[in-house]
Amino acid sequence: MTEKINSSAGYFLTGLVIGAAISMFFAPKSGEGTRKYLSKKLNQGTKQVRKTARELSERADDLLERGKEIVNETKEEIAAQLDEAEKPHTPEKSKAKGV
Repeated sequence: MTEKINSSAGYFLTGLVIGAAISMFFAPKSGEGTRKYLSKKLNQGTKQVRKTARELSERADDLLERGKEIVNETKEEIAAQLDEAEKPHTPEKSKAKGV
């Protein structure tokens, strides 16, 4: 899954750079205005990438914790069933008189 995230981030950054380069050729602004615009867009893209990475990290942590909880619950259930299976089974005596 990490490879997919890294791959997606790489594609995003590549697209960002290509888009910035193309916009320089078709920009109706001066060189300084274009540089400011590109710098602003690059900062916005960087912030978005960091935000997305942080959200994915938090989500992964939540999933990891939930997975640990499920494993522990299952482990406890299995241990309880094993304890129950190990107890000697004694048939109950009949409560009826004369039997």
